Amino acid sequence: MSIPRSVVLERLAYTTAVPVIAVAPNLSPGGAPNTVVLVAGAAAVAGIICEWVAGIRGTANGAGRKIVRMSPVAAAGLIDLAAAWTPGWCRGADVAAAVAWGLGYWYLLPLSRHTRRRHRPALGAAPAPAPERAVEAAPNDGANLYTRQVRLLWERAGMPGRTIVVKASPHRDTTADLTITLRASEEGRPITSLTDADVAAAFDVDEGAVRLERMTTGDGGLAGPSWLQAHITPDEYKRRRTAPTATEWWTDKISGQRGPIPYSEFVSKTRDHDRGVTHYIARMPDGMGEPRIDETALCQALGTTPDDGCVFVTLDGGGKFLVSHWDTTPLSALYPATRELLTPDAEGRYVVGYLGNGQPARNRCHTDRGAAHGLYVAPSGGGKTQLLAASVVADANWGAVIWLAAESPDEKIATLGRYVDRQGFGALYMLRVLRATLALMSIRAEMVWADGQLHDWSPYLTGCPYSPLKIKLDEFLSGARDESYGGEIMDLAEQVSVKGRKYGVGEDVAGQSIYVQDGFTQLLNENLRENSIPIVLKVAAKKVGEMFKALGIKPENIPAPLPRSFTQEPEGRIERVMNAQPEPPSNSNTGGVGWIVENRKPEVLRTLYVDFNEDISHLFPDQPVGLTAHEISELEARGLWFDWTLPPQPGEFGEEPDDEDFDDSDGDNNRRGRRPGPRHFEGAVTTPKQALERLRHLTST
Repeated sequence: MSIPRSVVLERLAYTTAVPVIAVAPNLSPGGAPNTVVLVAGAAAVAGIICEWVAGIRGTANGAGRKIVRMSPVAAAGLIDLAAAWTPGWCRGADVAAAVAWGLGYWYLLPLSRHTRRRHRPALGAAPAPAPERAVEAAPNDGANLYTRQVRLLWERAGMPGRTIVVKASPHRDTTADLTITLRASEEGRPITSLTDADVAAAFDVDEGAVRLERMTTGDGGLAGPSWLQAHITPDEYKRRRTAPTATEWWTDKISGQRGPIPYSEFVSKTRDHDRGVTHYIARMPDGMGEPRIDETALCQALGTTPDDGCVFVTLDGGGKFLVSHWDTTPLSALYPATRELLTPDAEGRYVVGYLGNGQPARNRCHTDRGAAHGLYVAPSGGGKTQLLAASVVADANWGAVIWLAAESPDEKIATLGRYVDRQGFGALYMLRVLRATLALMSIRAEMVWADGQLHDWSPYLTGCPYSPLKIKLDEFLSGARDESYGGEIMDLAEQVSVKGRKYGVGEDVAGQSIYVQDGFTQLLNENLRENSIPIVLKVAAKKVGEMFKALGIKPENIPAPLPRSFTQEPEGRIERVMNAQPEPPSNSNTGGVGWIVENRKPEVLRTLYVDFNEDISHLFPDQPVGLTAHEISELEARGLWFDWTLPPQPGEFGEEPDDEDFDDSDGDNNRRGRRPGPRHFEGAVTTPKQALERLRHLTST
């Protein structure tokens, strides 16, 4: 190790001075060398006395350091003076004293060690002292042993964030958990740069086991920004990862800033063992509105996937919401239809199925404004006929007259026909239903009630002279596209949707689309949508957004598409691939699954199942309800009450053509009993939408 130059020079000075101090007083007491030593020693002694007095009074800065630096000269003067007073060499004592002085200061090196205020030890043997600022800020408050040990760890880490430990408190019943109170090392400075990682590194724990929070005062208020509390809880962190409470699990997995439901607050957890579902109730803090939910991330946190159909969220007022986690998806279960479920209550509501959260989904037969309409949309095989059957049963149990028309023959529709007033197939039959319905509305407008007055139909008034009428139109769009009758079917259906509710007439339309471009008029779409609870089943993923947009649903409330199947993929696919074995068939069990649109946001449901392989008579009343004799006679007078399954009747579609004007070879026109050409029911065009509709009809003929 190289020796600093100042040390070499100081030791050289001591070595040179030893002979002078030993010889000069004995050989030449009055000589110049001896005089210099005495004068210098006297000056050093005087300086030491002055610094000592100033240090006592507190007026000197670094008095001790100056006394040490002057001590070699003062000691040399005293040794020289003693040698001059003693006779001769005093048996070698003068030489021994000079040599001892030289050796002592040669080792102590007072000048080299104390020349600068912050000078490091010349030999580098001792560790460097801590920075003065931190040393000065360290509290000297008689802290307990635990706090002092924590301070050592904190100082070893370099005083993270330029802070000092004021107090450390161990947590009860733990081995390593503690809370420390921190203060900025400089008064008046806020703690700004301290992080969880800094604290975790100081105590060698996981960063997740550290939590920083503002310091509170005795009255519950927050202390200044120069104070901070750090909770270091490795034991608690380990327990929280392995066996968390429901609240801790929600905080860690769900409500984090980047979690599935950010900033949500856990309320309660309930397990329904009988139904196999766990309910989590949570809420949003005041002023944050409705929760922002990432359904995919929520399913992952619950150990499932969106395609499993096991997780459903129900929103409530005031920011509260319910998360229902089913063991197996309720959408794959079958809910048998019963007469009890399909009997409307006093408000006209009946159970049409069950929501994903297990709550009964209800449709209605009427509203406080009159008879309700129905709108059922589903592709082929989507469960539309089952849904229509449930509505037929409910309306029959309500006591309504039911006319059921389908565009093409269907076994289930024919079965339902045994329990309703009238039922048939084909576009012609559908047209006759609508013609009779429209005429019946004008008849009912003139029927006197029990009080002798005329009234619009209401479910809450008594004395009505007629029963409600429900017309069911299955595959309506196919009938509306019929070359000969489609235009009139659409026109009459639109009129019924506008005025029917005032005369106890409800119109249920079932089809595969509700788009205007597919044949619906805008007015019919709006009337059905506003006076019904639409139900949409098994829509293709790419059509979900367009379908709900047509129903007036805002983009933020449009639901995600449903999976193609709720059957979980069987295990062992790797083995089947390796053995070149085929995959087992997928059970497409999504028929009857869709959305009911009663509120602003559609909710997933599974409709009731009507088993047509069994006798369904127990679902219906003993006898179907029919029209009154007065209504029938009025319809007969108008030529509208007959067997609607018959082919076109003479005069039904206008005057009979003369023989010379009618070509018997045209079998199609002869069968329908009407001339080709523009339809007599088409009115004047008054809007651009009607013009487009008219062009569509013209190009289809």
